[in-house]
Amino acid sequence: MPRARVVIADFVTDALQPEREILEPIADIVALDATAESELEGKVEDADAVMLYHNIAITRATIARLRQCKLIVRCGVGFDNVDHIFARERNIPVANVPDYGTEEVADSAIGMTLALTRGITFLNSRLRRNSGPWMYAQAAPIHRLRGRVFGIIGLGRIGTAAAVRAQALGMDVAFYDPLKPDGYDKALGVRRVERLDDLLRQSFVVSLHCPLTPDTRQIVNARAIGLLSDGSFLVNTARGGTVDATAIPEAIRNGKLAGAAIDVLPTEPPPDDHPLLVAWRDPADPCHDRVILNPHSAFYSEEGLLDMRVKGAQACRRALLGESLRNVVN
Repeated sequence: MPRARVVIADFVTDALQPEREILEPIADIVALDATAESELEGKVEDADAVMLYHNIAITRATIARLRQCKLIVRCGVGFDNVDHIFARERNIPVANVPDYGTEEVADSAIGMTLALTRGITFLNSRLRRNSGPWMYAQAAPIHRLRGRVFGIIGLGRIGTAAAVRAQALGMDVAFYDPLKPDGYDKALGVRRVERLDDLLRQSFVVSLHCPLTPDTRQIVNARAIGLLSDGSFLVNTARGGTVDATAIPEAIRNGKLAGAAIDVLPTEPPPDDHPLLVAWRDPADPCHDRVILNPHSAFYSEEGLLDMRVKGAQACRRALLGESLRNVVN
């Protein structure tokens, strides 16, 4: 059979060894390392498969130019950066890799929870700049985690993994997920909460693990944060658009939030004038000590990164060979 062409749109820049081991016998591979969708023009039209990460989006404009594409695979969990609806209109399946970073993201969510609730980053930040006494009291009050409510928004693979880890800490795990069939709460020993507002009102920690959809865009906004008890904590390792991050600084300042850990933002890297970044960088602002920002890194481990690339390449191989596709989202 003639050799196919697989285009890796973004993110991957090395010698492509994992992809070549899987695809070399049947396809030529090119990595574009694009930082904007416009850079794809003239380079993807004859692709038989496209691998997409999270540095760019593929919209209708690009999809309309694809002449023979058998698959667009989003090498990650979220797929809001590809117009999967229009792709289906063009009879192009879109798949994701839903399981590559489950453990890593759940570990990061729990790690951030512990760093916030135990005062670890707060005290480290204060002592580094010689602010306050060298003792635990400046972090008070710190409360025992056992029995406190760990509220999960979205009980998918990662949400479930985070639930199991929070249970190991002795926390009372509750979740809101209207799309989750009944019974998972029984199987896991967690509590389903039917209304988001009710979950927020009872949560000590709120951790997001939902995809970005029209229903979840800014599902945690200023109003939602206002429903939390004073001194609560917010953790987002899902998608940046699920939280209105501009509402966090005021919530930190007025004590509604005792801390927030944010791994994802709608624009990455964010502009320097983003209200959360401005507050986080200002030693005179409470956010300086009480906010953790990471650069969309919760997914990362060497093993997870390899999984993502291997599973994405395997999806392309199945499409090129006409085999049954997995994890199709459209």
